[in-house]
Amino acid sequence: SVLCDSNSHQTQTVMTFLYSLLAALLLQLPLQSDPVYNSIERSFNANTTAEIASLCKDKLLLTILGKENIYSVSQANLVLKDFFTAHPDGTFKFTFKGKESENGSFSIGTYETKTGDFRITIHLKRYNGNFRIESLSIEKI
Repeated sequence: SVLCDSNSHQTQTVMTFLYSLLAALLLQLPLQSDPVYNSIERSFNANTTAEIASLCKDKLLLTILGKENIYSVSQANLVLKDFFTAHPDGTFKFTFKGKESENGSFSIGTYETKTGDFRITIHLKRYNGNFRIESLSIEKI
């Protein structure tokens, strides 16, 4: 009888462990567009533009502090580098991630620096099954 209780307890412990492990693994799985959001967040926090540029369409509507223009990816990369040079070492977080649709998604984040706080608005559009940044806007809060 004691042996049965011991085996039952071991089985329960193993099952609890396996369920916990499975739950932890499932929680690690990103939503479909999370890699896009993660890349954007990483780029802003590191003040790098390579990941942002890699997520853009061939042309990007970029608005920075009221100056709006359509840029190629390489031009947008330079404009964003200038912004990060002027406003370094900020922290970025998304405050809103819109619902994904067939056509795209919309998100808003904040980038807080010693030189001021900025609202980042991003429109994503789906191209060939992947989300690409169609427009990015940076405005002082």
